[in-house]
Amino acid sequence: MAEQKALEDLQVDRGRPDAAVVRDALGVGVAVGLSGFAFGVTSAGGGLTLVQTCALSLLVFTGASQFALVGALAAGGSPLTAAAGAFFLGVRNAFYGLRLSQLLSLTRAVRPFAAQWVIDETAAVALAQPTRRGARIGFVVTGLSLYVLWNLTTLLGALGAEAMGDTDAWGLDAAGPAVFLALLAPMVKSATERAVAALAVVLGLGLLPVLPAGVPVLVAALAAPVVLWARGRREGAVREGER
Repeated sequence: MAEQKALEDLQVDRGRPDAAVVRDALGVGVAVGLSGFAFGVTSAGGGLTLVQTCALSLLVFTGASQFALVGALAAGGSPLTAAAGAFFLGVRNAFYGLRLSQLLSLTRAVRPFAAQWVIDETAAVALAQPTRRGARIGFVVTGLSLYVLWNLTTLLGALGAEAMGDTDAWGLDAAGPAVFLALLAPMVKSATERAVAALAVVLGLGLLPVLPAGVPVLVAALAAPVVLWARGRREGAVREGER
């Protein structure tokens, strides 16, 4: 026990200064939070009311899912299909939560509130820290700054959409996917992950002209099990050949 305690103390000493963690977390929160303006404009331009737009940011609070929902509705997709596509994009946050629950080790009373902030950005900042203290600071600062700024800029974007006129001409609907891809790209490292990403792109773009809005996103989700199945078959064939 004494050795374990000494090791934990040593790991804490080797952690990054709190100020550095706060600086990085604020940088991510501010940079991504500003794109809430694009969501507010896109949502209002797609026909959602001010209340509906702000409610999405307050309650859903995961940019990719929000843009997917609004984009599918604006393209004429049914609410059910749009919601399903947004849901499947948001499922990844549940996997972040499994990892963060162990890393942050929060009390049961706090976990339901912290769950609202389990998104790409908070997970990335928290997991990048070498100590639990740093992870907690990174998670809280990123989550708080991003939540406040995202909702504020969503409101401003929705209010300013009417003054901007044709929102499609500004191309702001591309801001959400661009931010999501920028966060996702560094995580795609292995050959399997690259294969899944490539197949998902082919399925999503290839089916876009022939399927209703929102459905290509659901079909693209099949890329992961297909690639994993193919890899399993290939590895099985290699083992059989070695025998």
